[in-house]
Amino acid sequence: MIALIGIDVDGTLVGSSGQVPDIIWQLATEARAAGIHLALCSGRPAFGLAADYARRLDDDGWHIFQNGASVVNLATHESRSTPLPEGSVRGLISHARETGHVLELYGDDDYAVESEAAWAREHADLLGLPFKPRPYETLSPPLVRAQWLLAPEDARRVVAPPGLEMADSSSPLMPGVRFIGLTRQGVSKGSAMREIAAAYRVDMRDVMYVGDSGNDLSALRVVGHPIAMGNADPEVIKAAQRTVGHVDAAGLADALRIAISSR
Repeated sequence: MIALIGIDVDGTLVGSSGQVPDIIWQLATEARAAGIHLALCSGRPAFGLAADYARRLDDDGWHIFQNGASVVNLATHESRSTPLPEGSVRGLISHARETGHVLELYGDDDYAVESEAAWAREHADLLGLPFKPRPYETLSPPLVRAQWLLAPEDARRVVAPPGLEMADSSSPLMPGVRFIGLTRQGVSKGSAMREIAAAYRVDMRDVMYVGDSGNDLSALRVVGHPIAMGNADPEVIKAAQRTVGHVDAAGLADALRIAISSR
């Protein structure tokens, strides 16, 4: 019996239209009425559009942001965040300034990007945030996540610095861009799903996770019901128990129906 569902955003909840289909919200309401906890589980930060999605899924529960670095209860405002090592942050900033690659640094409720490149502007729009480039040093600690925006060929060459966890993801709203998220080693969507399942006293065998990208793999591998979207990366489909429809065909609705029918 499924008691908790982790739901990715880009490529799972949101497709190329940038909108969440009404049927998803309808089934989310049915799932909550059936006693199922719904947790957003995104690489996005805990502000902007992602926070709005989380509140609509469940405004009285735990949600996961920043690939697991921010675990936030929207009702109580309790946050369980894991900061990046300071030395790693300094190294990333130096590399960004040397190469000109787009680097974003995130706290729980704010972020900074120095680049004025088109990708940086487009990503701010995707997040539902104003685009205001500023020095990284103006971002108040603790910093919980770093993210590179790279072309696929550059993304393939990235190696996680010592002490950091790396997760690769994409968005149908920014084709041709790979998002390389960096969190403290051991921090991932999988570790965060374990944490909120424990908070809800739900056995991991009774947890479903729905995703499409590499940053979802850690969560898919720890839940009892791993579900891949029809548009998922090949390694995600391989890690899943079953595959539902494409995001642009509201494939998440299929997963929600499976969970509701289990009750």
